[in-house]
This record gives sequence, C-alpha cells and structure tokens, in this order.
Amino acid sequence: MNETGPRLLQGNEACVEGALAAGLRFFAGYPITPSTEIAEICSLRLPQVGGTFLQMEDEIASMAAVCGASLAGAKAMTATSGPGFSLKQENLGFAAQAEIPCVVVDVQRVGPSTGMPTSPAQGDVMQARWGTHGDHEIVVLSPSSVMEAYTLTITAFNIAEELRTPVVLLMDEIVGHLREKVTLDAAGKLPVVDRDKPSCPKELYKPYGPGQGRLTDVPPLAAFGEGYRFHVTGLTHGEDGSPTNNPKVGERQILRIVQKIASRRDELARFEEISMEDAEVVVVAYGGTARSAKKAVRDARAEGIKAGLLRVITLWPFPETRVAKLREMGLKAVIVPEMNMGQYVLPVKRVIGDACPVIPLNKVAGQFIEPKDILEAIKGAM
Repeated sequence: MNETGPRLLQGNEACVEGALAAGLRFFAGYPITPSTEIAEICSLRLPQVGGTFLQMEDEIASMAAVCGASLAGAKAMTATSGPGFSLKQENLGFAAQAEIPCVVVDVQRVGPSTGMPTSPAQGDVMQARWGTHGDHEIVVLSPSSVMEAYTLTITAFNIAEELRTPVVLLMDEIVGHLREKVTLDAAGKLPVVDRDKPSCPKELYKPYGPGQGRLTDVPPLAAFGEGYRFHVTGLTHGEDGSPTNNPKVGERQILRIVQKIASRRDELARFEEISMEDAEVVVVAYGGTARSAKKAVRDARAEGIKAGLLRVITLWPFPETRVAKLREMGLKAVIVPEMNMGQYVLPVKRVIGDACPVIPLNKVAGQFIEPKDILEAIKGAM
C-alpha cells in the first residue's frame, strides 16, 4: 500500500503499515486481544508483498518461528498482549543472547493472568525490561498516537537490524484501538536500515566476532542458506558461536551484548517536551496516558499554573540523562501517571532522588487516567 494521503487508521493497522514500510516479510503469531488486528492484517498484507504469515499453536512457538525467520534473512515480527508476552520471554531471551534482530509488539491489557482482555493497562512496563532472566539490555518504544504507531514501528525495525537485538514496541489498548486521521509518509522518505552482512571469506566468518563497519561491537549477520556455516545457541558462547564454560570468554560475550545497548543510551533516547522551559511541576508520562497528560498541562497553563510534560518514548533503556536534568530545575514535584500500581515511577524516583517529591498517580482494572485526574494532581503539588 503506497497511499500517502489522509487516511483514518487504527493504531494496530498503522503498526502493520509501518512494519511493511520497514521491510517486514515474516510474521508469526497467535490471536490475542487487543492485538489481534495486527495478525489479521498481516495475514492479508504480507502475501501481497511476497511475505509469509504463520498462525502458530501458541506464543512460545510464535517467538521461536520469528527467531528462525530472522536467522534465515527475513525481517520478522510478532504481536501479542500481556499473557502472550509472558510466554514469549524465554525465546525473547534467546534472541537477546543469540543476537537475533526482530520486533515484538505488545498491546497491553489488564492483568495479571487473563485479567480484562478488552480493557487498557500499562502493566507490562517492568516485564518488558526484566521479563527474561539473566543480565541483558532491551530497547522498548512506546507510541502515544496512531502516527507514532507507524513511525516507531519503522524505528523499532531499524534499531533491531542495526544492533542485532530484539526490540519491543509497547503499546496499550488505547493506542492500539484508537482511530485517527493520519498521512503516512511514503516508505522511501523514511530511513530504513538493513543488517550488516559479512564481507570476509566464508571460512573466516565469526558470527559473534567484531563488526566490520561503523559498529565494531555489532557483528555482521549472515543468513542461513547463503553459504556461511555457523552455530547459533542460547548457551554462553565465543566469537565462533560455540558454547563455552570459560568465564573470561563468557564475560566478554555478556558484557558486549549489554554494552552495545547501554553505551548508546543517550543515542537511543527519544522523548517529547511540552512547556518545560519554566515548569514548576513536571508530568512524566508515556503511551495512552500521555495523551491525557498533554491536555492536563494545557489546562494547567490556561489557569496560570506552570506545568510541563516530559513524554518518554524510549522507555528502555531508561533515559537517565534527560530525567536527571529535572533535578536541576528546582521543581515543586514530578508526577508520574500510569495505568498500573506504579512501575515507571520507580526509576524516575531513583534518578530524581530527594531533589523534589516524585508523586505516583495510578489507576488499574481498566480505568483510564483522565486529564482532570492529572490536573488535580498538578494543583495538589503546587
């Protein structure tokens, strides 16, 4: 689909269009509310561009299939919601360890367990960061609009391909099912990144050795079937991919997969600032809740209250450098509204320390945080 004029799209639809613009050619998934439209639309759109859609028997197999397709050279994605995201964690950890580029979309709903399948929540923030075991870093992006569901899906693929890592697009039911008028840029106008391929002789290829281009800490990735023979494992491994119990070799490998993301924390950080220049109270928000926060800040300003919004787009790695600057503003308070019992407020408190109060504003069980709720919190902090 190459339409660039105004269109009325749902967030889940825009996510698929963004994936296709980024080069998606393989999707494996299992239907689960409120992400099912992503699978449904992929089943229609992927065959139109020569791609492959697979409905798997469960979320575990879906994530495994995505890993396999990516290793075979395809840009691959899966989509799910909270319960399915839990099931994907084992193979998501495998993708991090084996450095397999892929995109996982999680359209959050109320939990735990089956919870409320059709109601919005933001309870997967910490699962996205720490859901799989072991020492690892992860990139997690959070759109707040239908347009961002499109552009950030492209960004997610670009980061995955460049850094050879899984990337999570953490939406919520509000954004996934929201319909807005959008004008999608032609795919050619947005940068699309492809993974580095090896240029060395096939017999010298090391799938986890030094990179050959700008990113020397990200190895080039050959596709299975191109004549490069290499071993892929979830075990700790050396540069040739073979498992190892050597602590020095293992430490080198683990540190590299952590540092290739952690060292780019500021480069990966994306955020939006509204009325921050003279703010006395700052709201830190993300996803669907940030839409209410924007309205609350506008309403506060209309009443003469100096409120500002820091909308976090890259949830992980945590944008520590930007949040730390809030310490220097002499703020009366930082307010963190979330549709959970308080998850993202924890790293915000860690960085802000005792510079000012950090106030959580929480609603659960499918209750949306309205602008008036945030406005009341802003007034209460003055």
